Amino acid sequence: MLRETLVAMRDLPRLKEISGILIRHGLGEFAQRLRLPRAMEKAGEWLNLHLPDADAGLPTPVRVRLAFEELGPTFIKLGQILSTRVDVFPAEWIAEFEKLQSTVPPVDPASVRLLVIKALGKPPEELFASFDEKPIGSASIAQVHFATLHDGSHVAVKLRRPGIVEKVDADLRILAHLATLIEMEFPDARRFQPVEIVSQFSRSLKREMDLAVEARNMERFARDFADDARVVVPKVYWDYTNPAVNVQQHIDGVPASRLDQLADSGLDPVALASHGADAVLKMILLNGFFHADPHPGNVFFLAEHRIAFIDFGMVGRISHGRRDEIVDLLAALAERNEHAMMDVLVEWTGNTPVDEQKFAYDISEFMFQYEHVPLKDLNISQLITDIMALIRDHGILLPPDMAMLFKALITLEGLGRQLDPDFQLVEHITPFVRELLLARYHPKTLLKRGKLTLQETLGMLTGLPRDILRLSKDIRQGKFRIQLDLQRLDSFGKQLDRSTNRLTMAIVTGCLIIGSSIVMTVNAGPKLFGLPFFGFIGFMIALFNSVWLIWSIWRSGKEL
Repeated sequence: MLRETLVAMRDLPRLKEISGILIRHGLGEFAQRLRLPRAMEKAGEWLNLHLPDADAGLPTPVRVRLAFEELGPTFIKLGQILSTRVDVFPAEWIAEFEKLQSTVPPVDPASVRLLVIKALGKPPEELFASFDEKPIGSASIAQVHFATLHDGSHVAVKLRRPGIVEKVDADLRILAHLATLIEMEFPDARRFQPVEIVSQFSRSLKREMDLAVEARNMERFARDFADDARVVVPKVYWDYTNPAVNVQQHIDGVPASRLDQLADSGLDPVALASHGADAVLKMILLNGFFHADPHPGNVFFLAEHRIAFIDFGMVGRISHGRRDEIVDLLAALAERNEHAMMDVLVEWTGNTPVDEQKFAYDISEFMFQYEHVPLKDLNISQLITDIMALIRDHGILLPPDMAMLFKALITLEGLGRQLDPDFQLVEHITPFVRELLLARYHPKTLLKRGKLTLQETLGMLTGLPRDILRLSKDIRQGKFRIQLDLQRLDSFGKQLDRSTNRLTMAIVTGCLIIGSSIVMTVNAGPKLFGLPFFGFIGFMIALFNSVWLIWSIWRSGKEL
């Protein structure tokens, strides 16, 4: 309760702004259900929760997207993250979240100069041979300027926008509070784990705002592709880079968003599609560290059919175990092995209860649809969409890394087909899967895995007597405890406390009425309006208590 009060007091202006925007886009009922500021609730009643003319008749996903755009960078980034959750949201919601763009008006030139001085300690005219105060790109977290170093190197200077850290921190506190309220007030939403999603989003966004983290990501990718001349990662200039500014090599090529310029550049789109697919699949399946947002704005095509990636703020990580699961899933699809596919998907469910019998039947139906489809004709985007629909119907929540991975694959296949209408992503996946399978059963790999298993087994057996001794000692000393985690326990306790208070007040009121009635029959003591004073006062207190009880019960009914 204290934490919630502090959040509300510290961020009350922003909370009111959020409530007002939700109301303007016809989402006032949601704001009221979450008990956002009372003043805004009254404003919603005064507005009668009518939609603006511009929003009248628009579907809910569209209105949510418009509200997110108006709410600013944190919510835009949240929408972009939610666009990866194809396991949670149906296609119409994903389509709207994908439309969220973070292009905002640039910072004025005077402020840009101050930002450079604050970040690097010197004005731009001393640090750079030339510095263009007009940005070449402006987003919600940072904007990018073209500059030239004194050694003649052309660079892109990425500056974090002023005040963005404080605003994002406030929004993240509010989102964490709202996620808790959603789990309490919307029981059906609990299986989507909004608190956990917001927690992961918060960590991801804080890393993205630290431009030095992005620079370290770039160096990691540069090392991974050091032996591949076809993939270009911009060089980082660490003397000019810190959490507030990132100076990197300027990439001058054809952006993937302008495919009409490829013909004039003498580049073969078919070769580019092939190289790009191989690069992203290498990131995912071999390196386990991938660009999580390979949309056309972050990809450039250079001479000699090279491909450059920029904007490494959003990246994904895939563990060795998860890569093995991906390979098992792809192998199960290739072999039409529904049991192997079910094993992988059930592993991804975590603690989510699943009706395995019905799940097995639905997987069998799913596999039947692809039974006679040649592997070379398999549409990965449609396959992922169908898998997501399957697990969504069973309330399964994908691990965050897998949700980001699937989104990256869908984006990759879409870009590949823009370059080459005959592009088939599965043709590029197959060699990687074959390589991983061969590596898995290589004698060296089996020997290494056997050693690890033996070490873990010996460690467990060695520690077993000590664990048993500690457990028996705890039992003898009465320290053995079983912890139960009951959902909404805090909320239930508060409701029980309020109910007990009302019951106590009702009993006291009843006693006051009975006692005052007895006093009224005694013709002695002080008088007030010709009535016994203490009897009159008792009735007045009872009346006040009764009015409070009626109002309290009525108000609690409105909050349900």
